[in-house]
Amino acid sequence: MTTTTLAVLVPLLPFLGAAAGLLLGRTAPGFVRPLAVLPVLASLVLAVTVAVDQGGGPAIDSHTELTPTGSVPIELGLHIDGFAALVAVLVGVVATCVQIYSTGYLHDDPRYPSYAALVSLFTSAMLLVVYSGDLMVLLVGWEIMGICSYFLVGHYWETPEARAASLKAFLVTKLGDVPFLIGLFALATDAGSFRITAVLGTVASGGLHHPTLVALLLLAGVAGKSALFPLHTWLPDAMAGPTPVSALIHAATMVAAGIYFVARLLPVFQASAAAMVVLAVMAGVTMVGSGLAALAQDDIKRVLAYSTIGQLGYMAGALAVGDRGAAVFHLLAHGAFKALLFLAAGVIIHASGTNSLAAMSRMKDLRLRVPDAFWTMTVALLALAAIPPFSGFFSKEAVLGAAEHVATGHTEQAPGASGWIVLVTGLVTAVLTAAYATRLWLLAFRGRGAEAPDHGRQPVTMTAVLWVLAVPSLAFGLALGPLPDWFDGRDLTPVLTTSVLGTGLALVGGIVTYGAWRHTTALAARVPLGAVAAHPDADAGHVEAEAIAAHEPVFGDVAHAPDPADPGRLLLGPLHRHAAVGFHLDTVYSVLFVRPVQAGASLVRFLDREVVDTYVRGAGALPRWLGTAVRRAQTGNVQTYVSALLAGTVVLVVAALLVATGA
Repeated sequence: MTTTTLAVLVPLLPFLGAAAGLLLGRTAPGFVRPLAVLPVLASLVLAVTVAVDQGGGPAIDSHTELTPTGSVPIELGLHIDGFAALVAVLVGVVATCVQIYSTGYLHDDPRYPSYAALVSLFTSAMLLVVYSGDLMVLLVGWEIMGICSYFLVGHYWETPEARAASLKAFLVTKLGDVPFLIGLFALATDAGSFRITAVLGTVASGGLHHPTLVALLLLAGVAGKSALFPLHTWLPDAMAGPTPVSALIHAATMVAAGIYFVARLLPVFQASAAAMVVLAVMAGVTMVGSGLAALAQDDIKRVLAYSTIGQLGYMAGALAVGDRGAAVFHLLAHGAFKALLFLAAGVIIHASGTNSLAAMSRMKDLRLRVPDAFWTMTVALLALAAIPPFSGFFSKEAVLGAAEHVATGHTEQAPGASGWIVLVTGLVTAVLTAAYATRLWLLAFRGRGAEAPDHGRQPVTMTAVLWVLAVPSLAFGLALGPLPDWFDGRDLTPVLTTSVLGTGLALVGGIVTYGAWRHTTALAARVPLGAVAAHPDADAGHVEAEAIAAHEPVFGDVAHAPDPADPGRLLLGPLHRHAAVGFHLDTVYSVLFVRPVQAGASLVRFLDREVVDTYVRGAGALPRWLGTAVRRAQTGNVQTYVSALLAGTVVLVVAALLVATGA
């Protein structure tokens, strides 16, 4: 087969697996798990083959017109360059791991067939976005991911929290998709084509008429899909879904799509210096704000959710300084260790007997109970904190090095202001990242919460996947040598200045957090924590559903007294209560947007019921009254009719005489 044919099969196989899984889920349940795993695994093998064939050389392009439109053509096209080939491999690896993990995690879930099919469809849509050479076909994958996230986040739809979270994720991302669609049409109008290569050619020749407007419209969609400020609020609440779904969304699909889109069309954004500065500000606020919020969360998955938002800020920061190589490098490294973090969190949730949104203050010495999760999560947290030689160090330093080059004027691929914004906020975030990573490790594995029942050894399908993902989390930095061949030849070697600063600040963040934990633990030794009843069910999927159904906290507030041994409270001080609720951004949106819309809807309902309906009812009432009067006159009594006739005759005669007399 040709490379083009193989590339077509990469997104097609998971799609066919999803369709077959939905059709056979009820009639042949024995085929559900093979149909969930094998098509995605085959897609991964083909994606690796395509990446080897592409080899970091010239992009592979292939286009077929779908249908004549009379104006701008829509084509089914492929555009596979080096970083597209590698991102497809990442999607395949994470999706395969998630499907294998889910066979154990949701073993007894009655809705597993539909869940597995939606995960496969989700994977297919992301692969379509990665390989697509046409913006309209890319938009199809973009929107399919949105609807898949709605169903998967709301997997436990019988609980109000899951329903609210899925609806919020769908609406917030759609809020960004409207201007995104307008921006795509504007690009196609200027280029005369939706083909990505044609759009980039138009930008290179200066044919883009309103670059700032177009870039800002596109950034709105990117902010929604990739959870960047100010449209990031849906991502922490999406933790109401099953834990494997969180791993898929955070590591390789959905949130990665926006970053990937900007990387693919980076010249469009570079055509406007103002758009690059706006992107840098979005990245900076996203990084610092999410780092502070993560340090204040008690639920382990919400910490990881805010961590994802912060790392997406790093990727957006790399793009804001014009280095898509550094952005995609961090996207790849982050995908591996963030998938590992979420899947390890799923094992911890199972072992601690809490729920899908497990409070770390309820955990107690889990390192001996879940050794696989302990060791692999330790590796992933070190990668997250960018401690050398773990993968996160190399990818994060590539971002900071690119920002330093722009800030100091060594390169002019972006405004100097963008470089300084990304550099300063990136270094501040390095401290915060190490702080909340250390806090998570201490509270989860050395906590003093209630002892949960021992649910026995975790399924092999769950623990084996952790070790698979631990390999790139530890060793992906060793691929630094050949990677520039796939990334436009950009040098990704860490810069000495930012490496020393970044690593030093990360160590400071970790050490200070450890000191705060020791201090608060000593004080809390005199404050016994109340025993927390644990869920007896050993199946992780059921634990999630039952805990959420019991109305345990979903949006960050815990239902018990705060753990006095939490170092986050000491480090943040009075800022803690604001950071714990995301700095009240949801409240601000409620005041500015939700309440006015609800008030407008109430006004429309009042006008419809009390004004419009009143006129409609009045228009029907008059004929009804006339009909009633006429009906009463029709008594069926002949004497009444004769009397009425005589009376009428008399009236007419009298009237005629009066008229004649007057004349």
